Amino acid sequence: MLYKTDVEYGNYTMNYVQGCYHGCKYPCYAMQIAKRFGKIKNYDEWIQPKIVSNTLDILNKELPRLKDKIEFVNLCFTTDPFMTGYPEITKLTLEVMKKINNYHIPVEILTKGIIPDEIVEYSFHKKNMIGISLVSLDEGFRKKFEPYTAKYSERIESLKKCKKQGLKTWVSIEPYPTPNIIHQNLIDILKEIDFVDYIVFGKWNYNRKVTTYKNKDSFYIEQVKLITRFCEEKNIKLHIKKGTI
Repeated sequence: MLYKTDVEYGNYTMNYVQGCYHGCKYPCYAMQIAKRFGKIKNYDEWIQPKIVSNTLDILNKELPRLKDKIEFVNLCFTTDPFMTGYPEITKLTLEVMKKINNYHIPVEILTKGIIPDEIVEYSFHKKNMIGISLVSLDEGFRKKFEPYTAKYSERIESLKKCKKQGLKTWVSIEPYPTPNIIHQNLIDILKEIDFVDYIVFGKWNYNRKVTTYKNKDSFYIEQVKLITRFCEEKNIKLHIKKGTI
C-alpha cells in the first residue's frame, strides 16, 4: 500500500480508496489511469468510492519495514482523504494519520473536502502539513469542473482553523486555468490564503482548450512571476511544478 511516488514534490504515498466522489472533470488523471488499467469502467463507477477494508492491517505490516526509508507520506494522490459525504473515509484517514505519526513519520494531507476539526487530536507530528486544492474562488467554475467537492469558502475556512490550532498548512493551486476558461485574478486567490506555510503552483494539463490558448506560455510565465513575488513578500515557501514555464 505504501509506495514511493513519482510526483515531484512527494515522497511516499498511499491510496486506500478506489475512486473519488468529487468527480473532477479537468479531466482527472487518476480516473484516466484507473480506466486505462481496467480498475473502473466509466465516470459513474469512479464516483462511487470503495474503501480498502484492511488498510490498517496492511499498514501494521508495511510501516515497520519501511519506516527508515520514508521521509513523509502524502494522503492522497489518486483519491481524497476527506471526501465530501463519506464520513467513513474521513474516520479512516484520521486513523491512518495517527498510525503513521506513531512511527515518527509526518504526513502531508491534500483535500478538496472540508478538513475535520478532529484533525488536531490525530496530529502527532510537528511536521504534518494539512492542505487544500484551490484553483479559483468562482463557484460556477467549481460546479463545472469539481462538481461534488466542498465549496471554496468552506475549504479555506477549514484550513484557517488548522492554522489557528498551530498546524502547518499548504495549498495546491493546480491545475491553474487559462483565461479562455475563466477570467480571474490570481492575486485574489492568494490574498485568501496568505496565512499558509507552503504553496504548490502548476499549469493545467490534459485539456485541449488549455493547449490551444495561443498565449498560454506567456500567461503562465506572468502567473509564476506574480506568485513568486507574493510568496517572497509573505515568507511563504513556494514550489513551481516542472513544465509550468
